[in-house]
Amino acid sequence: MILVSVLIEIKSNYLNRSFTYLYQLKKNIEVGVRVIVPFKKRMAIGYVIDVKRVNEDVESFEKSTGFELLSVVDVLDSFPILNKELFSVAKEMSDYYLCSMISVLQTMLPPSLRPNSSSLKSPKINYKKYLIINNDIGINRYVLTEKQAGILNFIKENGKVLKNSIKSNFIVKKLLKNELIKEINVEEKRLKNILCADIKKEKKLTYEQQNAISEILNSKNKISLLEGVTGSGKTEVYLHLSKKIIESGRSVIILVPEIFLTSEVVNYFKNNFSSEIAVFHSRLTAGEKYDEYRYIASGKIKLVIGARSAIFAPVLNLGLIILDEEHSDNYKNNKTPFYVTHKVALMRAKINNSLVVFGSATPSLETKIKAIKGIYNYVKMRKRINQLPFPKTYIVDIQKQKSLSIISDFLCKKIKEKVLDNKEQVILLMNRRGFSTSVVCNECHSFFKCPNCGILLVFHKKNNFLKCHSCNFFRKMPTICDYCNSKNIIKLGIGIEKVEQELRELFPNFLIARVDSDTVSDNKSRLMSKIIEDFHNRKIDILLGTQMIAKSYDFNNVTLAAIILADIGFSLPSFKRNENIFTLIVQMIGRSGRTANKQGEAIIQTFSPDHYIIKQACKQDYDAFFKDEMRIRKENQFPPYVHIISLILKSKNKNIVNDMSTQIFNDLVEKKFEGTTVLPPFIPYVPFENKKYLQKIIIKYKKNDDVKKYIKNNIMDFFSKKRNIYLSVDVDSFDF
Repeated sequence: MILVSVLIEIKSNYLNRSFTYLYQLKKNIEVGVRVIVPFKKRMAIGYVIDVKRVNEDVESFEKSTGFELLSVVDVLDSFPILNKELFSVAKEMSDYYLCSMISVLQTMLPPSLRPNSSSLKSPKINYKKYLIINNDIGINRYVLTEKQAGILNFIKENGKVLKNSIKSNFIVKKLLKNELIKEINVEEKRLKNILCADIKKEKKLTYEQQNAISEILNSKNKISLLEGVTGSGKTEVYLHLSKKIIESGRSVIILVPEIFLTSEVVNYFKNNFSSEIAVFHSRLTAGEKYDEYRYIASGKIKLVIGARSAIFAPVLNLGLIILDEEHSDNYKNNKTPFYVTHKVALMRAKINNSLVVFGSATPSLETKIKAIKGIYNYVKMRKRINQLPFPKTYIVDIQKQKSLSIISDFLCKKIKEKVLDNKEQVILLMNRRGFSTSVVCNECHSFFKCPNCGILLVFHKKNNFLKCHSCNFFRKMPTICDYCNSKNIIKLGIGIEKVEQELRELFPNFLIARVDSDTVSDNKSRLMSKIIEDFHNRKIDILLGTQMIAKSYDFNNVTLAAIILADIGFSLPSFKRNENIFTLIVQMIGRSGRTANKQGEAIIQTFSPDHYIIKQACKQDYDAFFKDEMRIRKENQFPPYVHIISLILKSKNKNIVNDMSTQIFNDLVEKKFEGTTVLPPFIPYVPFENKKYLQKIIIKYKKNDDVKKYIKNNIMDFFSKKRNIYLSVDVDSFDF
């Protein structure tokens, strides 16, 4: 008999093991396919991890094991949906990130191929019906009407014709009936060509770029940090590295931190690359993901460009992985499995013996220290292309602004100068969505909060609603207070929509465009490409956006970049907040003055003009920042000096969360793991999740694997049997 070991679709640590089923069907069965199996009085989707023949009959097996064998109901795939390399990565991720194997598989695969029940309703192959001439039948045996002959000749001249493009269905049916033509199904990819802006062709390499390419390719260390100042030409280095690797017969994955950057990088590579490029990121439709994934897995694609999820692209013979802007927090997945893309890249590289390049003008401290210590190959590019000077940067103290406008008089003057006098362009950054950041009753002082998450709702003027930027809950803007029925409701704070309104009032004749995740949401993802193309073609004077516009874009006519409020982020509960603010300022300044003969300028508006982060970023003094921040991290015992694990407890019952958090904390403290510090339970920045109360426990440890083993074998095992409280484990957590 044939027995198969199956992982069940349910994401529970209690079910993080395989279940044995009897296989009696005639279809081929192998490791890596999905099956339908009976599980707890219902049908479930499973993933096959083992197939074996047993020289024993069912009755004997059941008698010796003591349990009844259930049979596989159906096999969903004719071939493995995950290759051996990625399955090995999935197992390693499950072990390292202390999460169920099935949760990793469901993260790796597109919706149509995931081992869960919803995949049955997800899009499959997109076939289009075409008509072709049937050469096996002689045309002369039939007397054709003029219209029949016309359609027949039309099909013959074109080779194949889309069936629904021919309006005369009656004639088509007649020709099909007489077998003069045949109907065929042709697969058609759903992802259409991305808009290509007028981006320059491949540029002549500078000495620093040539040296960087040589060092990366010839180093004995296969992992490299490419630290290049903004405007030094890192993308050109990526292009030439990719060409070298693909010429050697291997494949490349290039990752960018923002989904909306994908089209910019793809455009550049399409203009300078002969090989076909696949695109992969979370904002593709389920059908587009299915098509791209299968196309990549076929081996026809040698270059994949995308955001975080593209690290799981099933390329064959992987030779190079590039993480552009590697410092970005977007490379961290903020739900189970809480993976960091860097780590997964290293896992894949180790299996494939691939090169890895971490690129940034402001590397994360964790990556930088490894390069300094020689764990990574350290490659530097210190000069901008064509020896361009860095933008002249001004710090503007908002507190000294006389008017109530968030656009300072100095910034207003500079915008007019750049656009009106010089016909140049401006980029402005306001890293806060919405119109007003909070809404409050002026009588009882109650703030309007999200019922699911407990955080402040943000007012969006265009649709007149309040929105949660954590879970996307929204409601209409209230006219009376929920608590005291007062009509005295006021809006506080400034968001990007309010900045846009002020800009349009100040500069009514300027062409202004706004880009953030509200204006270019899932169903408008290609709008971003159109806006960027228009900006490249100088159809827009001022581009206003959130942090997505600060990264990697290269606009030749931009001579002024400004941050409306640089202080946003100082209060966030993350040990990386200083690093994130420093990086954002440096990146934004770097968008200006990227063309010869046009001096770039940058303006940083802030309430904290003397803050060392603001000053160092404006001076582009990464070395000073690195030294100061490493000292602070060491004093407070944060990465890279320690590792951090967050235990996140959730329950609808507040008392249960409090009691269990205290119990787990006391238990961990009593164990006294060497080199480990356990912080007392606390309510996180987002206090609720799906109306469940949250508590966090932070564990800081150095090189002690015992604490991870204890969490897995004791704490996680204990919670897996609970039904009124849930545990999530965030290994290498960024937040606290």
